[in-house]
Parts: sequence; structure tokens; C-alpha cells
Amino acid sequence: MEITSILPEECLCLIISLTSPEDACRSAMISHAFRSVANRDEVWEKFLPSDYRSIISGSSSSSLLSLGKKDVYFHLCFHPILIQIGTKSFQLEKKSGKKCYMMGARALSIIPEGTPAHWIWTSLQESSDGEKPTFDFKRMTKRMALLIFPLFTSCFDFFNRFPETAELKQVWWLNMRGEIETKILSSDTNYAVYFVFKLRKEHTTGFTQRTVGLHVHVDKIGLREVRMVSLDPLRDEPRYIRERGDGWMEIEMGAFFNNCGDDGSVEFSVWEAHTNYVKQGLIIEGIELRPKDSAS
Repeated sequence: MEITSILPEECLCLIISLTSPEDACRSAMISHAFRSVANRDEVWEKFLPSDYRSIISGSSSSSLLSLGKKDVYFHLCFHPILIQIGTKSFQLEKKSGKKCYMMGARALSIIPEGTPAHWIWTSLQESSDGEKPTFDFKRMTKRMALLIFPLFTSCFDFFNRFPETAELKQVWWLNMRGEIETKILSSDTNYAVYFVFKLRKEHTTGFTQRTVGLHVHVDKIGLREVRMVSLDPLRDEPRYIRERGDGWMEIEMGAFFNNCGDDGSVEFSVWEAHTNYVKQGLIIEGIELRPKDSAS
């Protein structure tokens, strides 16, 4: 006898909502009755952050609130939304529903930025054809639901996230920094901080055989981490840079466990002060905070 004929739907909804988004997708493949329960709003609202409504309301994608909760969840996994006048983005980590934030270059304090001789703001094309693919999750087949979690490849990864990026024209020293409150992150979660950048194929100087400092400071727990790394390593040098699959590169700046409650903040910075060498050709998308070891 099938369990759906014994337990009421409300009980099954509660059981599935206490698992994970991945388990809910697998449950939907058991039978038609399970699919009906596993796709209900009551289940998927449990997987969304408690403040998702206020986050979406303050974004450029407020129309998402008219969708079903499962559609909202998957949209936030595959399509980061822009918040705070397009200077930051918000996304969900796909397996867990944990919060991910990226501070775009416009949200960072970049010094010096006063004249085009130092930094310029560039708008990069989103794609070769200018169109973004979309998903219709309501029409997702069983096979698609099974594959969606093992693959976890965001269609948004092929496009630039922000309307503007910062391009380094010429400076003698680097200094960029940002800060985010820990209360807006998911609690009791291991986070990593990533510097997201690329180097121009031509006219890039000042980064080979020289290191930059990556600094992360969490005031509430007294964590202070500094890493010295090369953004343009030679073939025989250690490589800490990872290709993101969206045309950008990233390097981990540091990591921390967020149990700071409502009082903490995370400060991060990128700096280099070897004034004997001019630096140029660095392009900055932003600094991202996401659960440790999750794919971008």
C-alpha cells in the first residue's frame, strides 16, 4: 500500500519539507501522488530563506513573487538577481538553498578611482546574440528533475552579472575593499570569499611574478586572514585561480564560519603596494561570498 494513501497530504508536505531540495526533487519521481505533494508551495517555501520576500521586493526582479515557490527557488538558483540599485547580486546555493551574495565592482571602494587614467567603468555585452535562455520549471520532466541537481550548471553563467565592471588602466598601487553584514548571510554556515576578475589578453602588466594581498576580517569572531597570491602565475608557480565557466576567474580570499548573529561584519580587501611597478589590464567583476565548496 502506498504511503500517500495512508498519510494525509499535510503530513507528507511536512516530512518532505524537512529534507532538502534535492530530496524533494527525487521524491517527486516516486509517483504521481508524491509529485503532487513534493511540488507544493508549502514544501518549497521551507527551502527558501525566511526573508526572501523582502530581498526580492527590493530587487529588479520583484515580479518573481507572483510565481510558485518552486519556480522562485530554481530561478534564484540559476538567475542571480540584482539588488541595491544593481550594485550587488543575490543567489541561492543549489543543493542547500543557502544565501550567496556578490558585491559588484560598483559596491567596492576602489582607490584611486578619480580619473579615467586610473580606472574606467566598462559595460560588457551579455552574450553574442544578446538573449538569455530561460527555464520553464512547470514543464520539467522526471528525467530533467533527476539531472538538475547532479549537473548544477547555471545558464546565467554565460553572461555578465552586472551592467558595469571596473577596468584598471594604470596605477602604481592597488587598494580595493568592501564590507558585508553577517546577519544577511545564512547562519551556521561555512562561507568562502572569492575575488572574481579577469586579465586583458593584451596590455596587462605588473602582475607576473608579483603577488597581491587578499585580506578577510570577521570582527565578531576575531578572524583575520591574509593570503599573498599571484593573479598571473607562471607555469611553474602554484595556481590558486579557478576558471568559473562564465569567462571570469576567481581566487579564494579566505573562509569563515558564520555564527555571528546580528552583530558581525565581514571586511575584505585586495591590495598591492609595490610602487616600482605600474599595473594595468585587471578587470573586476566583484567579490562573492558563498557556502564553502559550492559551485558558482
